[in-house]
Amino acid sequence: MVTTTLNYTDSRYRTKPGEGYDGVVRVSTGTSYATGVLLHDGRAILTAAHLFDDPGSRVSVLFETSTGSRRLYSSQVLLHPNHDPENTNHDLAIVWLSTPAPLDAPRYDLYRLNDEVGQAFTLVGYGRTGTGSTGSTSEPTTSPIRLKASNRFDAGIETLKTQLGSIIAWSPAPGTQLVADFDDGGFHRDALGRLIDRSDTGLGADEGFIAEGDSGSPAFIQGRIAGIASYTTSLSRGSAVPDIDSETNSSFGEIAAWQRLSQYQQWIDQSLRQGYLDAPRTPEEVRKSVPEGNGGTTLAYFMLQFTGVRSDPNQILSVDFATRDGTARAGSDYIATSGALKLYPGENQAVIPVEIIGDTTPEPNEYFYLDVFNPVGGSFGPGVVQLTAVRTILDDDGGFG
Repeated sequence: MVTTTLNYTDSRYRTKPGEGYDGVVRVSTGTSYATGVLLHDGRAILTAAHLFDDPGSRVSVLFETSTGSRRLYSSQVLLHPNHDPENTNHDLAIVWLSTPAPLDAPRYDLYRLNDEVGQAFTLVGYGRTGTGSTGSTSEPTTSPIRLKASNRFDAGIETLKTQLGSIIAWSPAPGTQLVADFDDGGFHRDALGRLIDRSDTGLGADEGFIAEGDSGSPAFIQGRIAGIASYTTSLSRGSAVPDIDSETNSSFGEIAAWQRLSQYQQWIDQSLRQGYLDAPRTPEEVRKSVPEGNGGTTLAYFMLQFTGVRSDPNQILSVDFATRDGTARAGSDYIATSGALKLYPGENQAVIPVEIIGDTTPEPNEYFYLDVFNPVGGSFGPGVVQLTAVRTILDDDGGFG
């Protein structure tokens, strides 16, 4: 991945298995490859829509984790319905896996706040290597490696379009993209400082940038996915020519854009919900006990219902949630999860999936909890600050009465 300030062999850019980035995957379509990231249910990969000339074709997804490499395949690919390749708008796709992701691959939730501008982020991907001084390598490597670097979101795409006008030859949808430049620590390569007065000379040797093969790669803020890498560009205005070599090759002085996930969370959330297998549709269908299984993971579902009346039909309701151990232990019996559940306009219920880890070891039935708290837009009732539900994992291996 990425072009970096120093040579990519510097240890600061490496992502060793088990260090938290094993859910960033290599996505291959035909003879080309890019990057994607595993979502919180362990069954779907988020990546860029422009990778797919034929969404019906088979996609391979390579996981590299502490237990080794494993290649899985797609069962379905969904492009954002408003994907606009000409203007690189709504450049998002979800790839559903035919089998669950490896147990040791981290699952990631979305960064849902809209305060991304000004924040540093971590970019991780499988793209071409290179340095800011020379640009990316001219040929893809035979065995791409997963690297990381840092950068900072300097602005939203609408700010760039407003201030540069026709210099931006495409028509980006306002509010949907975040931009960052590749700084070398000096004034002359500070593209967004020179072009739109968003001065920031970078993060020193930690600074990096996306390159070919990083399309679809995640930008993490606080461990959550804030953006999906989409494209790079080289811009100038008058005497301000920040690109070090005036070529679009991921060198110092260029600008890159990420699809802004805080603006796409409804599409992502609702698409995942529609894709859950055997999810309950009514409270009566919710199973309080679920079989363990013999391997991989299966899903246990919790359902949240809103029974009040919205003061505004366009109001979004939300709660925070987190799993908690009972006799079942996170990491051995189920995969811990936490995040925010949102009920969008027109929705009064939704499910929260939790992955149950299967094995063939006889053991007693076990249970764990899901706590729901911090309601926004509604309440749990007078004096109630938290709701808790329990699920029992039924052993199906024999040996215990």
